Amino acid sequence: MGLFSFKQELAIDLGTANTIIMKDGQIILDEPSVVAFDKRTGEVLAVGGKAREMYEKGHAYIETIRPLKDGVIANFNAAEQMIRGLIKLINKRSHRFFAPSLKMVICIPSGSTEVETRAVHDSGEQAGGREVYMIYEPMAAAIGIGLDVLAPEGNMIVDIGGGTTEIAVISYGGIAAKQSIRIAGDELTADIMEHLRRSHNVRIGERTAEDIKINVGSALKELEEPPQDYVVWGADQMDTLPREISINYGEIANCIDKSIVKIEKAILDTLEATPPELYSDIVKNGIYLTGGGALLRGLHKRLTDRFGIPFQVPDDPLHAVAKGTAVALKNTDSFNFLIR
Repeated sequence: MGLFSFKQELAIDLGTANTIIMKDGQIILDEPSVVAFDKRTGEVLAVGGKAREMYEKGHAYIETIRPLKDGVIANFNAAEQMIRGLIKLINKRSHRFFAPSLKMVICIPSGSTEVETRAVHDSGEQAGGREVYMIYEPMAAAIGIGLDVLAPEGNMIVDIGGGTTEIAVISYGGIAAKQSIRIAGDELTADIMEHLRRSHNVRIGERTAEDIKINVGSALKELEEPPQDYVVWGADQMDTLPREISINYGEIANCIDKSIVKIEKAILDTLEATPPELYSDIVKNGIYLTGGGALLRGLHKRLTDRFGIPFQVPDDPLHAVAKGTAVALKNTDSFNFLIR
């Protein structure tokens, strides 16, 4: 297969925590959104999982960067290098080069400013994209779980990613009401780190806090099927001696509660801004929870009880945005809500 044989097409879910790349409707790459540089030369040492292994564990000459903060590009050069590096990873695995006439659809938070949107577009172009389209994350999530976004019917999506929680009411291929808040998975991780520092006097890193969230994270203080307590090691802040701590889900539910309340407030604000006819559709259809945050124990029950509207977690909520971005890639001609 020659280099110029046909146009290559990639759908990219550029996430704060993970970047997922799809081709022909299949996930061909799912890697942490991290890039590692040699501080002396500026050379890229690693991207994705290998760069994440260096994160928090590298030596003085290794600089690891997460180019996205709160769902948007915080470091333009690092983002461009990361996208390039991830495309190279795909090339290595598939033993072929992607054609220079690369077509991309990249998803972005619905609250992105013009400057932030331009940064994503330019990163895509610099990484080799000839045709670069962008799609708002909640729209991609809705498409990814199989909703007909062009229908004259209101559907509501709450997509809780790493950097942002995206809330949108979608109808007729447009967004009727929306909120994009920078409270999401990363904020919950930070809450856990802060809690261990204050309550247990122990310092832990981001990765350990993430493991705690996955193993004993909960939005409810009482669960019908509670997870087992989770044991971690950390350095005591007073004498730096190692300490073993057993953490239960109720403790985590307490420490992340203030962030969950902020997400509830954003959902409430979106519902208040929703036109009455679309609101009645939402009550009938329920609200869809997507993104990694949808997997937090007890969250859909807590939100259902809070709003009196059923919250549903579809199959594979983690990849809803990526799947929707891949569908948009095949429909760039007919989806007039894509941004160029």
